[in-house]
Amino acid sequence: MKPDQRARKWIAKKAKLGVRSYPVGTIAFYGPDHLRATKVAVGIVPAPQSEATILRRWFVETGDVRRSDTIFAEIAALLRGHGVHSIAMVDGILGCPHEEGIDYPEGGTCPYWAGRDRWTGELGKN
Repeated sequence: MKPDQRARKWIAKKAKLGVRSYPVGTIAFYGPDHLRATKVAVGIVPAPQSEATILRRWFVETGDVRRSDTIFAEIAALLRGHGVHSIAMVDGILGCPHEEGIDYPEGGTCPYWAGRDRWTGELGKN
């Protein structure tokens, strides 16, 4: 197994165990639709009831960030470097990769994700 693939396996194993102790690494995927993730955001929460102290994002222009062994290796290095004990991660896409106030005006919404459930990708009932 390649070193980059070992990083993915380490992350998956830690995530499967759930949150057991702190610090906790959080991993969330975002995409222009519910099929392709173009952004991953990783945070490190040092203790219960605290905010993430480290936040880092990776982007891809083409393809799916969830398929990048290189990005997973960088994520694993970040998490290991900060002594993360647990990882909270979902495989699904949680919403738009664009950031309010940066990619579109405050109060705006991404056309695809407007009105969609972030967990299922389904449009809400009107």
